[in-house]
Amino acid sequence: MSFITNPLVYYPISGILWFWHKILTFVGGLLPWVDAPDSNGVIWALSVIFLVVTLRIMLFWPAAKQIRFSRKMQEMQPRMKELQKRYKNDREKLATETRKLQKAEGFNPVLGCLPMFIQIPVFLGLFHVLRSFNRMGEQFGALGMTAEETRNTGNYVFNADEVQSFLDARLFGAPLSSFISQPVEQFQAFVDPGSVLDFERWNIILVAIPLMIVSAVTTHLNARISLSRQSPEAAANPQAKIMNQLMLWAFPIGILVTGAFWPMAILVYMVTNNLWTLGQQYYLFEKMAKEDDAAALLRREEQKSLAPRVGVKPTKPKKTKGGGEGSSAAATRVVGGDADGVDDDKVDLVKTSGPASSPGAAPRPGQRPQSSGGQRTRPAPKGGGGGQGKKKKRKR
Repeated sequence: MSFITNPLVYYPISGILWFWHKILTFVGGLLPWVDAPDSNGVIWALSVIFLVVTLRIMLFWPAAKQIRFSRKMQEMQPRMKELQKRYKNDREKLATETRKLQKAEGFNPVLGCLPMFIQIPVFLGLFHVLRSFNRMGEQFGALGMTAEETRNTGNYVFNADEVQSFLDARLFGAPLSSFISQPVEQFQAFVDPGSVLDFERWNIILVAIPLMIVSAVTTHLNARISLSRQSPEAAANPQAKIMNQLMLWAFPIGILVTGAFWPMAILVYMVTNNLWTLGQQYYLFEKMAKEDDAAALLRREEQKSLAPRVGVKPTKPKKTKGGGEGSSAAATRVVGGDADGVDDDKVDLVKTSGPASSPGAAPRPGQRPQSSGGQRTRPAPKGGGGGQGKKKKRKR
């Protein structure tokens, strides 16, 4: 695998670290209070910090896609459960309907998982490059070299002199490649052969433990922020509950337990990475919340535009010449009555339907009136009084 990882991972990462070390060494050389900038521990620590920042900027888009992927999965979860319940006995139909749902929602599981697969080798490669400055011992990444061989062996882009510069660097009195549980005989790699050690184990402990605590706390905070966006349905899943507890407590405690085996540079990397993740999550979640608010506001504006305005009478569809929307109409004709009102006994309601040329409809110009087809109306009585006049006459 080295023919793949060396050119694609290890050499690019070590090249970025080398670049920042050269830039910061040049800047440190301009400052009168910086002593020996080439092997200065603060400058090497800043080089590691800028390496992490550079990699996280390059991976910002994949990280944003990963967060959106997680949110989209949570939004689709209820509908996925409905499909699983509906097609629980038909796997082929379930797969088809699932693909339709994913296509309708613009969800691509391959692109969603891709950012995670990009980040994993990058951070493993960063760990390996920082660990490879000291290859004494038999643990992971070490080659069992002697102190002299370690100081005279290059590390990918770095030559032997630059490796010695890194090994001689001290961060508050502790070598950047040292770790708490490191055997004493391996301390010889941090000084010239035959020279007396200029540090002790307690120097490493005083620097490493605060870095371990900060790394554990920021890991817990990152997990808490991430889980706060989890939907109630997803959080209620038994497997999700176990994973949530691991993220909240097991991983931070694991850092405190295993931090004694990690070189100082790795702890610097972890603190920087966690602090960047905190800021990145806050920025992305706030941005997505604003996008959700803007989308909700747009939906409300669309609903308002479709609703009738206040004080405006809603318009009705116009009727056609053939008798309206359903090509039929009802009409009533009042027969009888006087000037004072309408007598209920003298009123007939005559219903007509169909087009204007049907019997009972108003005749066209030049056309003879037609009979209503069997339904006759009582002729209006002569005399303006109507039926009421006759009744009055009889009473007299």
